[in-house]
Amino acid sequence: MKPVIFFIISIIFTKYKISHLSKADIGEWEMFMFISGLLTFFWVTGIIQSLLPLYHRNKTYRKVGDNGVDKSPEVFNAFLLLCFFSLLFFILGHSLKGNFSVFHNRGNVPFINLLLLYILLSSPVCLIEYIYLLNNRSYRIFQYGLYTFTAQLIFIITPILLGKDIIWSIYGLLLITGFRWIWLIILLRRYTEMKISVDFIKEHLYLGIPLIITTLISGSGQYIDGIIISAFYKDPATFAVFRYGAKEFPLVLMLANGLNAALLSEFATREKMKESIEKIRVKSEKLMHFLFPATMVMMLIARWIYPIMFNQDFEKSSGVFLVYALLIIPRLVFPQTIIVGRKKTHITLIAAIIEIVVNISLSLLMLKLGYKLTGVAVSTFVAYVVSNLFLVLYVWFKMKIKPAEYIPLKVFALYSFLIGILFILIDHRIIDIH
Repeated sequence: MKPVIFFIISIIFTKYKISHLSKADIGEWEMFMFISGLLTFFWVTGIIQSLLPLYHRNKTYRKVGDNGVDKSPEVFNAFLLLCFFSLLFFILGHSLKGNFSVFHNRGNVPFINLLLLYILLSSPVCLIEYIYLLNNRSYRIFQYGLYTFTAQLIFIITPILLGKDIIWSIYGLLLITGFRWIWLIILLRRYTEMKISVDFIKEHLYLGIPLIITTLISGSGQYIDGIIISAFYKDPATFAVFRYGAKEFPLVLMLANGLNAALLSEFATREKMKESIEKIRVKSEKLMHFLFPATMVMMLIARWIYPIMFNQDFEKSSGVFLVYALLIIPRLVFPQTIIVGRKKTHITLIAAIIEIVVNISLSLLMLKLGYKLTGVAVSTFVAYVVSNLFLVLYVWFKMKIKPAEYIPLKVFALYSFLIGILFILIDHRIIDIH
């Protein structure tokens, strides 16, 4: 739901009739969100993803009840880790804020003090959805998302509708984050045993640090793109144009990440391996039948709908979006679920290094050859495919799990071919809904 809400916000910000924001204002908002994501996404993801296979299956607390209660001390200690990293980056940010450079201007980071406060407060509340997931309260995730993200939408767009500056939207973002903290504390009291365990924290970090590094490298594709664009283009307006296009189709991102998170804990024991692998194949095939057609429809109307959703200034963003839409191809293959679920996180680290090397080198080459924004997006797609292929080959040859066991190959190949052909037809304007 979060990508959908921010997508709606981006639409409202660009509407001349209801928004007074310039492209430069929007660029500052996008840079605020970009930096907050850049400085937090890797360790938040690493800590939470490593918690899932450890939940009730770890050396410190081997199973439910070993701690004498049904409440989880694992989740509480994961919360402490999130708070520690949040505080660490808050302090580091304040000590280095005069040296940050954005759009070639040293110390010109938009709203730097509010940005660091947002980093401090926003990261631990990411645990809320996973508390519900681990306690089999998936319906509560929807309720939580509906309430909090609807409130977030209202708090962010209302100041703009009233003619206020963009800083008031940031105040609204911080306010809803405060409400999420209240929600988190209630859940911690209900579902966790508030007991500090140094042994479990060490065990969590042992599994989590490779995942943090892996996520920093492999998950940084969109952030690398943004850094490269901001380095080559000096104005926030161009950055905003790129960022508005550099968005995966939200449904793909949400459902693919949701399936990965839901199945991670399934691989914690060898006894459930065969059943869990079959689950990946069946559930990913269902996603393919829904998400590939939906993505192709979005690609067909992208050039037509972008100027309508936003405004004419963002028409070029549709070309970047068309490339990012192709990321559905590697997204709906899940070798990483098997690898991380079996706690072989060092392998995902290798894949991440391959990805970042391909992404940076190819992006710089594309810019040198004059392909500009779209070339950088193509580099990201190629890097994702290469790293995903490496993981598939590892699972096949080292773990002896054939691709056909967890990938519906015929369905996947057909949809990948169709979406590739569609991209070529649209890119060459043979199909041009404009």
